[in-house]
Amino acid sequence: MSDVAQFRQDLRQYLRRLDYADVWRSAASTTAEDGLAHDATVMASLYADGWNRYGWPEEAGGLGGTEIHRAVLYEELGQAMLPIPAQAWTLEVIAPSVLKFAPHLASRFLPNYLNGSEWWGQGFSEPESGSDLASLRTRATVDGDGFVVNGQKIWTSQGATAKRLLVLVRTGTPESRHRGLSMLLIDTDTPGLTVRPIALASGRRELAEVFFDDVRVPTDRLIGEVGGGWAVTMFLMQYERGMYGYAALNKSLMELSRVREYMVERAVGQSAWEKFARVYVEVITAQARAASNVRRLAAGEAIGPESSIDKLLFSEAERDVNDLIMDIARDHIMVDPLGADPAELDTVRAEWWYSRAATIMGGTAEVQRGIIADHLLGLPKEKRA
Repeated sequence: MSDVAQFRQDLRQYLRRLDYADVWRSAASTTAEDGLAHDATVMASLYADGWNRYGWPEEAGGLGGTEIHRAVLYEELGQAMLPIPAQAWTLEVIAPSVLKFAPHLASRFLPNYLNGSEWWGQGFSEPESGSDLASLRTRATVDGDGFVVNGQKIWTSQGATAKRLLVLVRTGTPESRHRGLSMLLIDTDTPGLTVRPIALASGRRELAEVFFDDVRVPTDRLIGEVGGGWAVTMFLMQYERGMYGYAALNKSLMELSRVREYMVERAVGQSAWEKFARVYVEVITAQARAASNVRRLAAGEAIGPESSIDKLLFSEAERDVNDLIMDIARDHIMVDPLGADPAELDTVRAEWWYSRAATIMGGTAEVQRGIIADHLLGLPKEKRA
């Protein structure tokens, strides 16, 4: 369905007639595992009916189209007050790179990602290598017909339940920095690979640390070329700041719609509405920029260091939306009123806790400002003692 307007209209009608929409809309859980399990059923239904296959190539389980079709899906889900399935976040970040640099793996595995029967994690950060990925130390050594991987990754989103991990490893010398990196797709049930879930302040095991102890990976799991991992990473970042960012902002708009209804019901004062207005403008401003990136990606254009602006805007917007919700509905969220759904309250609290990391994960706000200063504004380098 190449006609985007027709796609939008048909999707909107489908969502209006959906018999499980109310269950989807009100779904809540007390654990990350239960939330992902529910969202997997949503992915399966969307896949069976074809709607989340648009925007992906046919050879990878899709039905054709571009990134704009995927953006429309997120827009219409938000308009219908239907939460975006959690699997879609990592799908938008990881899948485009696999499609471009390892199409044989995309055709083999992405259909299962789209239909919710599996999802993947992004193994980039390490205990001593967060935003500075060029310093990472997890090593892959060529051995016969594959690689042997040793090291550790941490803060892997959805890592506790992921079927596979996209792992950035060092195949060159430590001095080679980003030129000595390669990308591998590694199954989490591979011998020698250990996943340890990390419980956040919310109590949910949203993240994981991963240990590699002589993990053998076949050569056909290489994404791109040996020593070409940085190129894969830079391509991936475009989608993290473009498609992921756009989806996240549509989620924020949906959350603002919910809190607006709450504010009307409680007849809140002017100061609360002023806070709401400031956050709303912040979100739609970030969304306007992200929309232009979606169009550029759909046209096959490369997005350079200016994507750091988008990362700043959408991560700060995500944090501020959750702060607004907590500020407006604090008594309801914290006091646990009589008759409230415990799972719903737990979900709202977990969202707030997770938003604390919005300006840290995927590259800290400070790093993004440094990129903007160096590569976009050409500001003088900081003088160090």
